[in-house]
Amino acid sequence: MGRYFKVLGAVLALTVANFVCAAPLFAQGPPAPAVTVATPLAKRTTTWDEYSGRFEAVETVEVRPRVSGFVDKVHFKDGQIVKAGDPLFTIDPRPFEIAVESARAEISRAKAQVALALSEVERAAPLVKSGAVTERDFTQRSANLNVTEAQLQVAEANLKAAELNLEWTVVTAPISGRISDRKVDIGNLVIGGSQGTTLLTTIVSLDPIHFVFDTSEADYLRYARLGLAGERTSSRDTASPVRIRLADESDWAHEGRMDFLDNQFNPRSGTMRGRAIIANKDQLFSPGIFARLRLFGGEIDALLLPDSAVVSDQMQKIVFVVGDDGVVKAAPVTLGPLVEGLRVVKGGIKATDKVVLDGLASPFVRPGAKVVTQAGEIKTVP
Repeated sequence: MGRYFKVLGAVLALTVANFVCAAPLFAQGPPAPAVTVATPLAKRTTTWDEYSGRFEAVETVEVRPRVSGFVDKVHFKDGQIVKAGDPLFTIDPRPFEIAVESARAEISRAKAQVALALSEVERAAPLVKSGAVTERDFTQRSANLNVTEAQLQVAEANLKAAELNLEWTVVTAPISGRISDRKVDIGNLVIGGSQGTTLLTTIVSLDPIHFVFDTSEADYLRYARLGLAGERTSSRDTASPVRIRLADESDWAHEGRMDFLDNQFNPRSGTMRGRAIIANKDQLFSPGIFARLRLFGGEIDALLLPDSAVVSDQMQKIVFVVGDDGVVKAAPVTLGPLVEGLRVVKGGIKATDKVVLDGLASPFVRPGAKVVTQAGEIKTVP
């Protein structure tokens, strides 16, 4: 029995000794995590500012009749492509044909009156000297001739108006483009003139096409200051290049140029309207489609980082920076567009900062943690 207690005591003493020896190891905690760091890539880059907007037709026309009448024919198919001058509607021309014939008859009557008044003046002219015709009578005949000649001019003008109204019974396309559906059918009465006219259809041009967007006051001021410094020309004076990306595209495959910048800011939204023009030969773009636009923003000395080095922290973007003491710090950054596969960092870090590239997935890599750094390199993607 005594031997048993001696063995048990030796085992307990050995266990306590092992625990005491291992205690410092537990107190040290896990080793510092290893991360890859690199300084931002400094490079002179071309910046592009992005805006949302929509396409608008360069020309939009509401087709309305110039004369009133009943629709006799419709010469187009809803939604087809039409050319300027193509007939679209025919209004019953018979009343206008009668008006033309009546105007021509009035001209004939006026010409006969002119001929009669002219003959009376010619007969009276030699008789004035002999006293057979008084001066007063001759003056009256001359005045009658002038009146009949004026009446002839009125009749000729009425004929031109009647012929013009007859011509307007065929409503033609004023521009080339895609036509909408017809708003009236055959047999309907349409009202022409200058007020209360009937809308027949609409036509929009297709190629080229406009892209309209709004720019902020901050961007406008930045562009203006770049222009004053000679680093960027104004879009009012130069056709600045733009690029377009549709909703289902990942690349900025469509190129265009600026052709208009408004003359004032919208007092409600605080934005200024800009407009670009883009070729649309394949008619991919249609008025009303929304898309994204990139506008040339000038050349800047930028700091570039891979997107994988940027993390989200509530309402801001941050990167992890390692100081000389090996401690991680969070640096809020202002980001710009992607350039050659890297993200432009507009502010928040310096060119000498060591930014964490790899190892962010580790829960031990957080602000205040001490890490072991490994040198990495940031490269552009061609």
